Amino acid sequence: MNTGTSMQELEWWQKAVFYQIYPHSFADGNGDGIGDFYGMIDRLDYLQELGVGALWLSPHYPSPFFDCGYDVADYTGVAPEHGTLDDFKRFLNEAHQRGIRVILDLVLNHTSDQHPWFIESRSSRDNPKRDWYVWRDGKGGGPPNNWYSGFGGPAWEYDPATGQYYYHYFFKQQPDLNWRNPEVKQAMWDAVRFWLDLGVDGFRLDAVNTIFEDPALPDHAAEMSLPELYHQALQAASSEAGQAQLVRQTEVMFQYQREQPGMHELMQELRTVVDEYPDRMLVGETGEIAYYGDGTNELHLAFNFPLMKTTRITPTWVRANQQERLSALPPGAWPCNTLGNHDSPRVYSRYGDGQNDDALARLHLALMLTLRGTPFLYNGEEIGMTDLPLEDISQFRDNLGVWVYHTVVNELGMPPADALAYANYLGRDKCRTPMQWANVPNGGFSPAGVRTWLPVNPNDAQSVNVAEQLDDPDSLLSFYRRMLRVRKQNPALIAGDYTVLHEEAEDYLTFLRGSVADPSTGPSASSGHASGQAGQTCLVVLNMSDQAHTLNFDLDAHTAELVFSSHARGGDSDDLSQLTLAPFEIYIGEIKRKT
Repeated sequence: MNTGTSMQELEWWQKAVFYQIYPHSFADGNGDGIGDFYGMIDRLDYLQELGVGALWLSPHYPSPFFDCGYDVADYTGVAPEHGTLDDFKRFLNEAHQRGIRVILDLVLNHTSDQHPWFIESRSSRDNPKRDWYVWRDGKGGGPPNNWYSGFGGPAWEYDPATGQYYYHYFFKQQPDLNWRNPEVKQAMWDAVRFWLDLGVDGFRLDAVNTIFEDPALPDHAAEMSLPELYHQALQAASSEAGQAQLVRQTEVMFQYQREQPGMHELMQELRTVVDEYPDRMLVGETGEIAYYGDGTNELHLAFNFPLMKTTRITPTWVRANQQERLSALPPGAWPCNTLGNHDSPRVYSRYGDGQNDDALARLHLALMLTLRGTPFLYNGEEIGMTDLPLEDISQFRDNLGVWVYHTVVNELGMPPADALAYANYLGRDKCRTPMQWANVPNGGFSPAGVRTWLPVNPNDAQSVNVAEQLDDPDSLLSFYRRMLRVRKQNPALIAGDYTVLHEEAEDYLTFLRGSVADPSTGPSASSGHASGQAGQTCLVVLNMSDQAHTLNFDLDAHTAELVFSSHARGGDSDDLSQLTLAPFEIYIGEIKRKT
């Protein structure tokens, strides 16, 4: 059973639990309604006590904020609303003093149209930075081809001053960089080194699959327009066949704009840059295992996004995902699991059933912390923050939602009320609302009377806030803190191999995690065991149903010593021939070999 890795062999990013901070929404330290580094610094003790080992910051760079910070106007600066570079340095230093690592979002695909590089590039056809972006002549009185932007409308924007079109996979305010130009690569690698020189621990890479496009610019052959595709997405929401057709049409529409040749060579170049610095890492916004390269030469981590792509997390779904994912990893590659981020509905809303939401939220955290791989959590999950549908299009800050609303109203004739619901469904504001710190005006995020950049979810008054949960031993926040401690204290849950059990079970998921002892702490040869061979094995059982179960495990042990349970149990050990589980119970027991 103990064929896993030892803790001593693991890097920090394999052992840490990551926590994503959306800077605009985490903590407002200067009272202007927008999150900032002052606020983040003030909350570092909270994060340390929560038990996370690393932070991922969504973009903190200067930006016109047309795409909520993912339109970068300066890769080596700090947005004034977030503070100064000195404020960032203090934040980084304070985090490191608490044993917390920090990685930054790195937007490689595009810049803001307000970036000095693009301002120069569009100034004339013979500007030295003209070729830093993708400029092309039109065709037949229109754009170079029929490509769409992933965020709506054509992928080409005409520039009257120079008589050419520039390419943008996302909004027209986000022109794509030309990564075939060596000067672009050098400038971006310089920006990477700037942050690494300051002591940043790595990067999360945004939108890696769109960095290159087919240079021949062939037309796509999709059978519908992008607005029609969005309309079909609405109709197919509850149909597996409809969703499959939607995926096929999307792949055809964007086949020349995603996953183009050159990506892996570029990732290898970036890995070489990062490897100039000890102890740094890269994680990519991609679910494609190919971005691990050979396991040592591209990304350190790629998100297990396929695990998220369901309406309900079930034992069958998880087992199938793990079987496919773990078996496909190249030698030496390390898994990475998540269920939520700033681009997806909140875990509590997305995977709840409306009746057992709190129990399911606990199960979903336990799943993240017990599966093999590095877990990523999103700020607010730990208090059960939920999606907040906005009440009027004027409240939206996510321009994707705004574009969806106006498109379905003006081009598809959808009634405004239905269009607002659809914009909330596809838009991302709902999961980016301010962190709820207390049951006070503005949820303790900003002072009373300040207009926050997005509305605060009013359920902060229903105990969905840090202050009321902090000292409540039964709260979701207290559960998060306990579970994070359990993971940290049990090497098998971090370093152990994953062995699935009871593979046909529909109501519960159960598996073993088995690790090898560290040579420095393992039993010595004089004890009769080879040093480093006796590690820890944990049995994990997640009852994902509202039914009680009594289970029989045929293992190399009669009993399991209790490590953790979400329900009160009768003692410190359990008979593995009749292990009883309450509805929605989370059980972790340590298996001791028979002697």
